[in-house]
Amino acid sequence: MLHDRLGYLLKHVQASLTERTGAALTPLGITGRELAVLTVLGGPEPLAQQQAASRLGVDRTTMVDLVDALERKDLVERRPDPADRRRNLVHLTAHGRQVLGDGSRVHAEAERQSLAALDPDEIAQLKALLRRALGEGATAPSPPA
Repeated sequence: MLHDRLGYLLKHVQASLTERTGAALTPLGITGRELAVLTVLGGPEPLAQQQAASRLGVDRTTMVDLVDALERKDLVERRPDPADRRRNLVHLTAHGRQVLGDGSRVHAEAERQSLAALDPDEIAQLKALLRRALGEGATAPSPPA
């Protein structure tokens, strides 16, 4: 039966989440993909474009396009790496940090709405199982007795 196929289920949950997050992020002027880039770039240390591309699993050309778009929106800026003047590090601007915070909040709410049929423990278990399936080594919590 189609509804028993993992691919079908994952595709439709992902489509619902994408639709909700897209609508929630529109007032902030960003897409879900741009929020992912801001999230990676908003870490404790600035990254070069290639480092960010690797973490996101995108090619260099796509990463350049994404950073260019975020730069046009005044969300990031490129600055020379003090340790290697041949490369640039990408920093969030003050506006970029604000949009990252706001975007993270609305994304979390959209995710919560998409998974409203599950309780918080079930959501944590689902995420843990998916991370484990991806080989990230996370163990799933034991189901409630």
